Amino acid sequence: MNVSSSDLHEENSLSSQLEVRRSRIDGKGLFAKRALPPRRKLGEYAGERILEKEARRRVRTQKKLLIVETGDGYAIDGSVGGNLFRYLNHSCTPNTYMRIFHGHIEFYTLRPISRGEELTCQYGETHHDGKLLCKCGSIHCKGRL
Repeated sequence: MNVSSSDLHEENSLSSQLEVRRSRIDGKGLFAKRALPPRRKLGEYAGERILEKEARRRVRTQKKLLIVETGDGYAIDGSVGGNLFRYLNHSCTPNTYMRIFHGHIEFYTLRPISRGEELTCQYGETHHDGKLLCKCGSIHCKGRL
């Protein structure tokens, strides 16, 4: 996978706004290094673009799933060539949302996010099929992914 200058610019911009550190939700998480306004595009999920069939094969062998299907017969596997967004944990009361558009997976803030706050996203349908306990800690937690 080739890295363009715009990819490097986005990664540098992200690292000035976001950081990865220990999460109370699960392992590592993605945190705001500064206050972020509502409805702001944060960036795009990166990784290896693979066929949906290959994605479904891979999820059977992985404990931590970093694969997002894009709805066009493809998926992005963030475990291969991924960026900071692979650390964005699930919450039943998220502060960001994921937009899938023409094979791209973009993240936007839903509301103002404070400096030091963990960024979270509601994953929606997952390959866990309701078997994975949710650890988001929200009072509106649905209990499982």
